[in-house]
Amino acid sequence: MKFPGKRKTKHYFPVSEETRTPLERNLVERGRVYVVGIDQLIVDIEARVDESYLLQYDLIKGESQIGDSEVVEKIYQELKDSGRIVGEFAGGSTGNTLHNYAVLADDDCVALGAINRNIQVGDYAYKYICTTNSHVDLSYLKPCKGPMARAMCLITPDKERSFVIGKGIMNELSSDYIPEEVVKGASALLISTYLLRDKKSPIFEATIKAVSLAKESNVPVVLSLGTAGIIRENKSFLIDFIKSYVTIMAGNEEEVSFLMEEDDPLLALEKVLNYTDMALLTVGKSGLYLGSYCDEEYLRHTKDVLHSKSIANYNKYEYSRAMRKRDCEQPKKIFTHINPFMGGPGRIENTNGAGDAALSAVLHDLSANSYHRLLVPTSPKHKGEFLTYSSVHQVAKYANRASFEVLNQNSPRLSKGLPEKEDSLEESYWDL
Repeated sequence: MKFPGKRKTKHYFPVSEETRTPLERNLVERGRVYVVGIDQLIVDIEARVDESYLLQYDLIKGESQIGDSEVVEKIYQELKDSGRIVGEFAGGSTGNTLHNYAVLADDDCVALGAINRNIQVGDYAYKYICTTNSHVDLSYLKPCKGPMARAMCLITPDKERSFVIGKGIMNELSSDYIPEEVVKGASALLISTYLLRDKKSPIFEATIKAVSLAKESNVPVVLSLGTAGIIRENKSFLIDFIKSYVTIMAGNEEEVSFLMEEDDPLLALEKVLNYTDMALLTVGKSGLYLGSYCDEEYLRHTKDVLHSKSIANYNKYEYSRAMRKRDCEQPKKIFTHINPFMGGPGRIENTNGAGDAALSAVLHDLSANSYHRLLVPTSPKHKGEFLTYSSVHQVAKYANRASFEVLNQNSPRLSKGLPEKEDSLEESYWDL
């Protein structure tokens, strides 16, 4: 992808030849473009188990649960002794997304959370730092006494993931470690429902402060749904929270269906847009949906075949760019759907991080829009108050491609950017 990251070759905006604007250094340095995310810093420990092992510890298949520290240590030792651990990675929903964003954008983002005060070579905090992209700014983390959190990711033969988490210091981020100017200057603030699970924890208070600052400064708040268990526990609270603070929501089919009480993914997506401005819905082997608003003045008809499911001709305006509903004089809901890239990987060993990768692509397009507005504020691209640089159709294609890479490499974090050939598509991600 060509921006906002620093590249070896020169690129120009807008796309049309007649109005090209060179990206000279003095333009690029007008301001810093970045996203900021709050996370429960955690290390994912992946292991292969059968379903009877989940029953042994009363774990709910496919969900994420908090476990007693002694139980988590016992599980870890059992799996380690039996050789069933297949990897230990820096994890966390927001952490994965920020890392992937940094890889895709080749530019900065900021992580907020709590980490060990004293870090030693080889410990979990050391591994977290070493396996996180260097563009992820960790200088604002809160140093705390105590162990890093661990998430035992138990993968059953059907590839379903079940998590049991040892909390450690993951909830110790306090509101005084929320840097106000960093949040106010961001292109987006990324959070997850995991931060809202324990309303008595310091990180809950810190999150509320951060989203309040973002709302005051018109910074989009992006919420990643965590797991169906959290939604079940806090459903009414989450609906009110989304209505009050969230600009973009992302989740999988099960999570969104449970939250909206709607099994049909397209109708569930439409319901989400009654509470927020944009939504990403991943549907596993069926790809992903993306929905948002656009003012009737800026609607663009698709050049592809019209499709009808539970909504007739739902993709009619998929070549339109996303907007906040409040910025539309005549708001229109727009939708797109895309099947897995190349039918998906031939063999999927683990789905961990696929949704986070898709969301990182969405964030990249948001920051690209901020970057271009900063560079060329008089461009026709910014006649309206758009959220994204690209059409929802192209953003969905990009998200789908990033998700494919994570699934294909069997790791929750991208090790490198997307292949260069992606820029040679008939319609570049940045052209619509």
